[in-house]
Amino acid sequence: MLTVYSKPACPFCEQTKQYLHSQAVRFEVIDVMEDADALAFIKAQGHRTVPQIYKDGELFVEGGWTGLSQIGRHKLLEMIGE
Repeated sequence: MLTVYSKPACPFCEQTKQYLHSQAVRFEVIDVMEDADALAFIKAQGHRTVPQIYKDGELFVEGGWTGLSQIGRHKLLEMIGE
């Protein structure tokens, strides 16, 4: 399952979640504004923006929404193992 690190009122975060939902990809959302540990994790990984998309604790795709939007459905499903 993917983890989307997100924050409220973030249009790129919303696009990411809508896209994953439309592709029937299971994911969880962690709001970095409500979870200090998640925010610390994202910062420790060198990220300065959200969304950040992880799978099993590893960065899933570089560039958040921009990176995700460039992956076709077939490649996306292959990457998540479905």
